[in-house]
Formats: sequence, structure tokens, C-alpha cells
Amino acid sequence: MRLPGADELIDALDPEQQQVALAVTGPVCVLAGAGTGKTRAITHRIAYGVRTGRYAATSVLAVTFTARAAGEMRSRLRDLGVPGVQARTFHSAALRQLMHFWPQVIGGRPWKVVEHKAQLVAAAARRLAISVDRVAVRDLASEIEWAKVMLRSPDDYIGAIERTGREVPAGYEPTTIARLYACYEELKTEQSLMDFEDVLAVNAQMLADHPAVRQEVHKQYRHFVVDEYQDVSALQQRLLEQWLGDRRELCVVGDPSQTIYSFAGATPHYLLNFKQRHPAAEVIRLVRDYRSTPQIVTLANNVLQRARTRDKDSHPPLELISQREAGPAVRFTHYDDDEAEAAGVASRIKSLIEQGTRAANIAVLYRTNAQSELAEQALSTAGVGFVVRGGERFFARKDVRDAMVLLRANARAASDSPMPEMVRQILSDVGWSQTPPQGQGAQRDRWDAMAALVELADELARSRGADMAEFVRELAERADNSHVPTIDGVTLASLHAAKGLEWDAVFLIGVSEGLMPISLAEGHDAIAEERRLLYVGITRARTDLELSYAKARRAGGRANRKVSRFLDGLWPDERAAMKQRRSSGGKTSVVLNGDVDAELFEKLRVWRADLAKEIDKPAFVILGNISLAGIAEAKPTTPAQLAGIRGVGPIKIEQFGAAILHIVRDHVGL
Repeated sequence: MRLPGADELIDALDPEQQQVALAVTGPVCVLAGAGTGKTRAITHRIAYGVRTGRYAATSVLAVTFTARAAGEMRSRLRDLGVPGVQARTFHSAALRQLMHFWPQVIGGRPWKVVEHKAQLVAAAARRLAISVDRVAVRDLASEIEWAKVMLRSPDDYIGAIERTGREVPAGYEPTTIARLYACYEELKTEQSLMDFEDVLAVNAQMLADHPAVRQEVHKQYRHFVVDEYQDVSALQQRLLEQWLGDRRELCVVGDPSQTIYSFAGATPHYLLNFKQRHPAAEVIRLVRDYRSTPQIVTLANNVLQRARTRDKDSHPPLELISQREAGPAVRFTHYDDDEAEAAGVASRIKSLIEQGTRAANIAVLYRTNAQSELAEQALSTAGVGFVVRGGERFFARKDVRDAMVLLRANARAASDSPMPEMVRQILSDVGWSQTPPQGQGAQRDRWDAMAALVELADELARSRGADMAEFVRELAERADNSHVPTIDGVTLASLHAAKGLEWDAVFLIGVSEGLMPISLAEGHDAIAEERRLLYVGITRARTDLELSYAKARRAGGRANRKVSRFLDGLWPDERAAMKQRRSSGGKTSVVLNGDVDAELFEKLRVWRADLAKEIDKPAFVILGNISLAGIAEAKPTTPAQLAGIRGVGPIKIEQFGAAILHIVRDHVGL
């Protein structure tokens, strides 16, 4: 296969992408909107730098946030004839360095890295006699992770909560979480364990404290590329600074409008202030959208621009310009209830498939994972195959492991057959056939997995002329990095899990107040992040986009749901809702389920707002909306009953219990 020359690498790009590729040295900041070809631009930049002799492939470290993105980058670089570049996630790159230097810096056997915190968090809770269930353990583990990526020790945790106004996991006080965090760290040390945040922190500290190690790493890696830079945390930034040292060879790529992980410690601060930290940096904007039709791009731009008109201090978003021909209009649909919405979406998907759209090119996206159940049921009823993103890991499946054993065993077998044909012959023994089995179930799931391997074989043979040995090596690398091949089924995914992916047709379900933005989101920053999440969902679609919501949760239930405020003036049938919000001074209501006493909820909100103003604290620090809704539903009249409400712990009862119970008793006439 002939590799493109240096000039061909540049000629294959648009003018702005060419700017990126030609800026092979010095600090570079690429502000790249959704669908603008940022991966293409930065891989061509690396390939051009290597091809022109500006640097060696082995001196480049390209860092991104997901194993899939790192695998995609490595694959593209190989196709461009630059196989020696290290493209890894932050954690993968840090772990590799840490394991290499551990014997000389720390000595002894390296500590084991625990993939999940839950078991240690539960053990710490037992040691401290803190009552937890499975959901609480998950929430507390996430809270510890946030503290660590924010560079906050157990002693600093309470101060960090007070400064940021962060709402802690329901039912626990900051002092309790700080104690749990300290005990968690003690347990890790006792058992010689590290978590993923330790991998980053210890690596950064090792580079800072040991000049010989730092010198060796700096000698190896001289040029750095960081993708999705808007999602970097303080901990990741500290490690990046140690890798870079006082050198200038850094290229960062990101889009502030796609920052959707602030709850986990991500911040666009480093991207937005890159020019201030690197005054000589070249800043390049990519706004030509090659992914989505003008109809989809217009909606995406409008969702962000409406926020901009309300918040003059916000960073101006990149305004995308679609490079595609006009497509179908964006569809806006409302349904009577959740089940009707799921059935309607499944029917539309089945119609698209019958018209020729591949199931793998269709996605149903939602705000919370709980929304997937009805969609799964509706697609099954309609006879449409689907894959839930974030479910069982592809390479951990027994049928996939068995297939890989067979493929490895035949990797060096002499054969006159082309590699894709050999793969088909081998996989026919473990569930692959020319035509898929009828219906859904385990047999169809196995066929889908084998078909994904067959399709990957076809792709590698076509793109790089891979033989059987190279195909097996690719599979091993993908298994190590969880880089899953495409399975031919409709994708069901949360909006967070959909980041970085794209489909021909996207169905965004549940775009109503209470889900988008989610009712837990309180305060300007949280609402702004929810808007960005909707923007990310919209920009996943190439050609067909449908947004929908249900007016009631159940058939025959109260039709009290309203379309998301983010679609004010954009949803064709909801202009009256926009006018109503404007006439109420811009205030927005929280969507409550039918069992919540709306009048009592509003009394509690007024009390909370007055108290927050009196003590000069954010309202959610007193009690969150979920807790207020729980009180308005249960109507507790005693301290014991109040203690059963989610998010109302002993300290909250001591501080606010008397006032809350007075409001409830007065409301119910006691």
C-alpha cells in the first residue's frame, strides 16, 4: 500500500485543518467544534511532522480520554504510515511509566491497581460503622474520586466543598465523607493498593522528585498532543506539566461547549486560558462541520446561542458551519406517556431500517440510564436488535474470547485465501453465518459479536492490506484498550456515554424539564452543563434527528411535563410555554411526579430561598430539590418520619427540622 507523501498529507485537509497540520512545533491550541475533523487534523499534523523530519514518531506522546479514542488515533496514524507514535489515555501512559520506574524509585513489587473503588469504600464504611447500601457506595466512591482529581486530601475536603458549593451525596455530611475518605486511603496503604487517581498522582510526584527519572522521560517524549482538553482535571494537568517541563512542544485540542464532566472534576479552564499561560501559542479554530446536515447544525448553534444571549459573561461558543447538503428537517414529537414514546421511537427506527439505514448507524440517547428499559422493551417487541453501550464488555464475553483463541491458533497457518475469507471460515465454527438468525436472544447476540469481528477484518484488509497475523495483533491491542468493533444493532446510550460517537440517525428521548435539565441540576453552572449535554446529543447525528418527550410518566397519568427550557423558541408546538416562562420573570419550575404535593413543594422552596438569602449560602446547600420533593410527597410530621427522607440526615434535622415540620404540619392542618 502506497503511503501519502508530505504534500499529500496537507492537500487532503481544508484550510483550517492545514493550519493545524503545518503548526508542527511550538504551543498550539485548536478549538475544534463537533464534527469538524479534529482527529483528522491532529493525526495529519503528527504524520506531517514525522514525514518532514521535524521529529521522530517515537518522540510523540498523544493523550486522550478514552481507550476507544486512543485506539482510533493509533489506527489512523498507522494508515498514514506513522506506527511508532504512543497514543494512550492519561491513565495508560502514566501506568506504563510508573511500572517502568517503580523498581528504581520505590523498590519492591509494584502495588496492585484496583479498577473499582466500591469494595474498599464499603470496607472503610464498615470500619467506621457508617451505614451504606450499594447505591451509597457508588456515590461515595465517585465523591472520593472527585476529591482526588481536584487535588484535595481528606483534610482539605470540607474546605473544598464549602468553596465550590458542591452538593454531597444524599444522606451524608461532609465531615462523614472526609472521615470515610481518610479511612479509604489508610486501607489502600495497608493492602498495598493504588486506584487510578494514585497512578496519575504518584507518577507526577515521581517526576517532580527524581531528576534522573524526569530526564529520561523528557528525553523519550519531546512532543505532546492532548485531545479533549476541555475535560482535563487538575490532577491530569499536573501530570501533563511534569511531562512537558519547561518545553513548548504542546498541542491541545478541545471545545468548551462539549464540557460535560464537571461533576467529575473536568474543567475547560485550562483550554480557555491556554493563551494566557502560553502567550506565543497559535490558536486555530475549526468550525467546518462535516458530520451533520445544515438543519442539525442550525439547531445545535441555536441551543448554545440562546444561552449566550442570556449570559453575556459566558465564553462565546464556536458557531459551526455545515459542509453537507441539506437533509430532512429535525423532527420534534411529543407523546402521551413514556411507554408510547418508546413504542413510537421503535416504530420510527424500524421504518428507517426498512428504508436501508443500518441498525448500527442509529442511536437512542437519553439523560439517565433508567430511561433505557422501556426503549429496550419496545425495540425487542418491534424485532429490532440493539446494543446497550456500557453493558457487558465486548472482549470479556466468553464467545469473543473463544473466537480470539481460534483466530490466534490460525494466525500463521498457510492459506491461499484472503484474510477476510479466512476469518469467516474460522468464525463459522463459533456462531457466524452468512445470514443472521431470526429474532433476539443469546444466539443473535453471539452472531452480532462474530459479525463485528468479520466487519473489522474487512475494514483492516481494505484500509491497510492486513494479513491474518496483523489482524490478530490488532484484536489483542483492542482487547487491551477496550477498543470495541462496531456491532450491527441500534445503540442505546446515555448522553454522557455518547460523547465522541456519531450515527446517521439519532433519537433524543425525554427532552423535558426534570430530565433535560435533570431535576438534580441546581445553580447556573449545573444548568449550563446540562445545556452542553443536550448540544453534545444533537451533534451526534449526521442526517436524521428526532427529539421527543412524554407528557406523562404512565398511561392515564397527569400530563404535567413540559418541554425542556433549552428548546424555548425552537420547539414548534411549545411557543406558549416560552411565553409563560417569560411572563413569570424567567423562572422555571421543577417537574414533579404525580404523587408530590406541588403546593407544599412550592412552600418549601420559598422557605429555602428566604433562608438561603438570610445565611448567604446557595439554596441547594440547605436541601436539594430531590429532598424537597420527597418531603412534599411523604408529608412527614415527626422528626423520625423526616429522617426517612433521602438527603435529610441528622445534622439537617438539627438545623432545619423544626422549620420544615412546622411548614408541613401547617399545610396538612395539624
